[in-house]
Parts: sequence; C-alpha cells; structure tokens
Amino acid sequence: MTSALDGIRVVDLTVARAGPAAVRLLAEWGAEVVRIEIPGETGGIAADHNSSDYINLHGNKRLVTVDLKDVRGRQILDRLLESADVLVENFRPPVKNRLGIDYPTLAERFPRLVYASISGFGQDGPLGDKGAVDQIIQGMAGLMSLTGTVEAPPTRTGIAVADMAAGYLLANGTLLALLERHASGRGQWVRVSLIEALLSMLDFQAARWTVDKEVPERVGNDHPTIAPMGTFGTADGYLNVAAPNDRLWSRLCEALGHPAELSDPDFATVGSRFHNRERLKQLLEKFFSSQTRAELIARLDEFGVPCGPVNTVEEAFDDPQVRHLGVVEQIVHPVRGGIGVLRSPITMSRTSAVSKRPAPGPSADTGDVLRELGYTPEAIAELRGDGVV
Repeated sequence: MTSALDGIRVVDLTVARAGPAAVRLLAEWGAEVVRIEIPGETGGIAADHNSSDYINLHGNKRLVTVDLKDVRGRQILDRLLESADVLVENFRPPVKNRLGIDYPTLAERFPRLVYASISGFGQDGPLGDKGAVDQIIQGMAGLMSLTGTVEAPPTRTGIAVADMAAGYLLANGTLLALLERHASGRGQWVRVSLIEALLSMLDFQAARWTVDKEVPERVGNDHPTIAPMGTFGTADGYLNVAAPNDRLWSRLCEALGHPAELSDPDFATVGSRFHNRERLKQLLEKFFSSQTRAELIARLDEFGVPCGPVNTVEEAFDDPQVRHLGVVEQIVHPVRGGIGVLRSPITMSRTSAVSKRPAPGPSADTGDVLRELGYTPEAIAELRGDGVV
C-alpha cells in the first residue's frame, strides 16, 4: 500500500511548534522530509532531542545540521531544493531576505517549488517583522477574552491552539498548492500567520462581532448563546451536558424523571432557558450532585442526551473508545526505549499514514544526506571540520 504523499520531497527550515507541526502532517502521510537545524540550535521549545516534545514534533523526519550563513551551507540547501517539491520556513522576513532564501529569490531558480511560510502576523504590514508565540497571539486575537470565568482574568487555553491551528492550515495550504501544480506546472507561495489562523478559529464568536457588532464575553464553561450546555458537578467529578434545542431539552427532562421545577414556564423555550440560565444551572446541578458521572452518563445516553465526562489527560487516553480507535502507536526510541506516540488523526479507506519512525538525534542524517547529494567523504570531512555541518 502506498502512502498519499509518496514521492513528495520536503525541506523543513522551521523552528518552534507551528511550522514543525505542519511538516509533521506531511511526513505522516509519506512525504520524504529533510529537516535542517542550524548548528547549536534546535528551536528552543524542544531543544532536547530526547524530550517528549521533540519526539512528538519530529518523527518521520531526517535531520541534517547546516550553517546557512556560510555560502557552502547555502550550496547544500540549493542542492536539496533541486529535487524538492516543498520548502517550509518560519523565518522573519528580514532574516530570510538576508540569507537569500526568500520566495522571490528561490522561485526564480526553482519555479516548481511550493514555498510554505508561517509567521506570527503575516509577511508585511505594521507587525510583519514582529515575532510571536502562541500565548501572545491568544491574547491579541481575542481568545483569552473569551476563556475563563467572568470573575477570573482572561485565561489562555491549555494547549498551543494558535500554533496548532496555523500548522494544520499551512499543511492544508501546501497540499492545495501541490494539487494546483498538477494543472499549472508551477509552484507558489503559501502563507499562514498565527493571528489569521486563530481569528478564523473564533468562528461563530467572530461572526457575533463582524455581523452583529456584539462583543462576546467570558462565560466560563457555559455555552455563550445556548442553555443548558455546559459543565455540571456530580457526586464524583464533572460532566458536560448539552441540550441545545426543545427536543433534547425534553429528553433531558425525561431522563431526570420530569421534575416539577423544570416545568417552570421560564424554561419553556430555547430563549427563555438561555435568559434564565443561571437558575436553570443551579437546578440541574442539584439533580446531578447526588449521582455519579457513570450513573448520569448511562441514564443520559439511554435518552440520547449528549454528555461526557471531564477527564484528565490520563483518563482521556484510558477511555475505551479512545483505546479502540488506536490513537497511540508504540515505537522503539534509541534512547527512551519503548514509548507511545500519537498517530495521525486522519483515517482513509485505502491509504494509510506511514508508521512512525523515532525523531532523529542531533545531526543524525547529515552524512547520509550529503553523500546522496554527491559530496565526497573528503568534502564532508572538510565541512564538518569548518563547522558548516
């Protein structure tokens, strides 16, 4: 069985998380990836090649170390690009312009190259030269203003959502450019910024502003426009329950035995339930607090009311359905031994993602890649001795 991206060659110049996440998706589906690290640098957040973060980001990639500031290092990159389909980078514009690896320069020499760029704020404009990290973008895109309770200060999400959204969008844009190249025969510049990616993820909350000119506010674990839909305490933990329409509201009431309090006219319609959501939540928590999560889930599932436990990460991976889906793949790492890594979340009927290979150690593939590019042992030894690789 062939992989979806067999024959696609990718040069990875990214650091941090968003860019490597984009390349990881391509590598998972069979693209041949050569990752370039600058001597002495690995990207900061995953500097230890044996850390869980590095292993997570860089499986299925080959790793070479090249000093791109040296003309001989640039020549190595040029040789790689002669057979590459994609280059992925997240340098700030002044840096790539100074190195001579900007899109206009490379497109002139490699017209079929898909050049994929990820940035904090875009490639130009007032903040085009400014670097960014995930939490900064969460604040600037308005997400932190929507996260947390009314009483608490604006809160970051528990994951690097801006980085991951931008990475996945860049991978998607790269695939679109490769598809278009079949018709045109030409590569193009694919650009995604963290700020644009996260603003797009605001989705209906963004539309409340762009369409209705309504500024959304923090509502904690409750849905901002629908009730009851949120998190409720039980006898042994927390449970998410959603009854957003009259049909599911009726089923929720039936599951709870039609308590008289829920027959109040204040809860008769979708609008009235939202208007009186605080009192409604207090009533529901009174019913829920005397039962365990398992008891409530069994009862609500019986009546088709959407619900689910609020799990720890450990509980999430131990869930029987998650185990059934096989989201964790076991591999053998040369230093860490047997470990579990996440497989691709995409499933196709005829085509499979490639099995995970451990993330490479420092400069693990430099010699092999240089030999494949035609460098002699003597030339490689000289480059090593001069610190170019």
